[in-house]
Amino acid sequence: MFIGRSSELKFLENKYKTDNGQLIVLYGRRRVGKTETLKKFCEGKPHVFFACRECTDKLQLKSFSEKMMKEDIPAKQYIDQFADWDKAFRAVLDLPYGDRKKLLVVDEFPYMCKDNSSIPSILQNLWDEILKDSNVMIILCGSAMSFIEKEVLAEKNPLYGRATGVYKMEAMNFYEAAEFFPEYSAKDKLTAYSILGGIPHYLKQFDPRQSLADNIKQNIFTKGCTLYSEVEFFLRQELRETSLYNSLLEAVALGNTRLNDISQKSLVEDTSKTSVYLRNLVQLGIVEREFSVDTASKEWGNRNRGIYKLADSFFRFWYAFAFTNYSALESGDAEGVCDFAVMPFIHEFSAFTFEEVCRQYIQELQKASVLPFRYARIGRFFGKTTVRDTQKESGLRVAETEIDILAISAQKKEYLVGECKLKNRPFSYGEYLNTVAKLTPQKEQASFYYALFSESGFDDKVEKEAALDKHIRLFSLEDVVNCRI
Repeated sequence: MFIGRSSELKFLENKYKTDNGQLIVLYGRRRVGKTETLKKFCEGKPHVFFACRECTDKLQLKSFSEKMMKEDIPAKQYIDQFADWDKAFRAVLDLPYGDRKKLLVVDEFPYMCKDNSSIPSILQNLWDEILKDSNVMIILCGSAMSFIEKEVLAEKNPLYGRATGVYKMEAMNFYEAAEFFPEYSAKDKLTAYSILGGIPHYLKQFDPRQSLADNIKQNIFTKGCTLYSEVEFFLRQELRETSLYNSLLEAVALGNTRLNDISQKSLVEDTSKTSVYLRNLVQLGIVEREFSVDTASKEWGNRNRGIYKLADSFFRFWYAFAFTNYSALESGDAEGVCDFAVMPFIHEFSAFTFEEVCRQYIQELQKASVLPFRYARIGRFFGKTTVRDTQKESGLRVAETEIDILAISAQKKEYLVGECKLKNRPFSYGEYLNTVAKLTPQKEQASFYYALFSESGFDDKVEKEAALDKHIRLFSLEDVVNCRI
């Protein structure tokens, strides 16, 4: 059963229905579900779907020719193979699809270009000469994101400016990923997303009929299963010096977020070298460099600003639990590692993901136009701000702190502060006071609203405050997971 990707399919369908020629570039990291999405899009449409291989240019052209000849084009009466790529791509115009769009999907396009760097130029010439004004749709798909961005989409490259649509596929959000586990409880859906993230290939490995613990044991920790070797396979496919990257990823997974701290923990003495390696991981979508939501864009270039975190949940889980217990897993102790090293800590591990899911929920509320204002920016805040201090007469002091969710209107006249508690006890009144104390100086010039999220409800004082103040809204775990608007 195909799950999710409604936005991607809608985008492709809209392009397909247009009258003029379409050249679409669809790309994203490995395992994100590009091929399955394209196959779903092609259902019910006459098309040619060509999956490129890592092979010589001659073999690639031979395979492409064989694929095209199966479509009963006129050329098959005279030849068995096209002489060159110009003739091969030009044959798209001869596809016998009547008035319907002539659809060609080239999956893993970077493989096609690897042994023949002239292919983008050939496509460009054909596009400018004839294809752009024809009833054709060519989709170029690729996982090598740096190649797509630097060799296809970048200025001064042949296909620059020719694409009529560019779509970068990201991991599924929580609400799409949760569809893989329809019978799970709200808590288990959150935990599964904390472990697997939004990568469809990872989500498919779990059996929704089994418990989380059994899925971890059988589908992550058992030697020979797909996810057991996924991280190592991914790194070896994309990078060299995998042992060094392992050290960096482990350092980030264990909570080291600043460049210097990551260097020290991973024993890479040169921070400039660490910065380069981290940038490679960012390009692959494994690591994310995060800035406080109020950071000006001109500061993003400062390598000492921002913090690093694992953007891929499965990598975060693997380095937090499996990598540190690898010897035990290799010896076959999947049950022991899961029962004693994972399950007692998985709830705390999921707290970070709960914040992310709450942000996604706020985004859904904005789409539904039910927030008190329309925000322009949303994210985490970290830096100096006011905090509560019961020892001071004013009750406040300035300190380094974080805000789980901060949404800000375009004119900075409205702020929404979100606080997320994934704990086995209610959201306390003291925690509420700590939340409303933050950013006190800004309250003189702006309106503040509060969204409080809690797994275990709220104490009586917090509920009374919310009942009396329309600027405060309380949300349960079920509200968030079930996307109650």
